[in-house]
Amino acid sequence: QLQLVESGGGLVQSGGSLRLSCTSSGLTLDSYAIGWFRQAPGKEHEGVSCIGSAGPSTAYAESVKGRFTISRDNAKNTVYLQTDSLQPEDTAVYYCAALYGPCSIEVMTTTARILTEVNSWGQGTQVTVSS
Repeated sequence: QLQLVESGGGLVQSGGSLRLSCTSSGLTLDSYAIGWFRQAPGKEHEGVSCIGSAGPSTAYAESVKGRFTISRDNAKNTVYLQTDSLQPEDTAVYYCAALYGPCSIEVMTTTARILTEVNSWGQGTQVTVSS
């Protein structure tokens, strides 16, 4: 599994915003479809959003549609997740990972299952939203 590094989390009030970043040293992210996932306390990892390796293909979980935006800056070798209108239920550790296939909700679900089975999640970045 491609090892990626997440950053940008923090503590915000309800309605606030954060921009999460996902990068890798020495590896080119634009060769991969990349997904953002999150794990809330006591829950399994869930796919939040993904972006294709080429072209503008993206996908979003229903719970974040209209509030989160995924993008990539190939010059900076970085994938971003802009999170707006954050709510307390968005509180979780957020992870990024290369997908085991093209960007889609179904592929994110499969990727999450595989990464959990092999215990290959990165360090993640904590997002905490206070009410």
